[in-house]
Amino acid sequence: MLDETTLEQRLLTLEAAVSDLQHKLEEKPNSKNWLEKLIGSVSDEAAFREALEYGRTFRQADKPNDESDQ
Repeated sequence: MLDETTLEQRLLTLEAAVSDLQHKLEEKPNSKNWLEKLIGSVSDEAAFREALEYGRTFRQADKPNDESDQ
């Protein structure tokens, strides 16, 4: 089991880490609109562009073909 001095030191380290995280969170600008936080966050990712292309292809496949109606 941990001795009292070690436990106190670990507690102080933990409290300092929590305090640091709280300060970082307070400094971060808070956008009220959740969408503003997401816009552009993944647009430069290859997987995102691939997903967009997949969706576009899927939507176009569902469109009726005008030539087949004649």
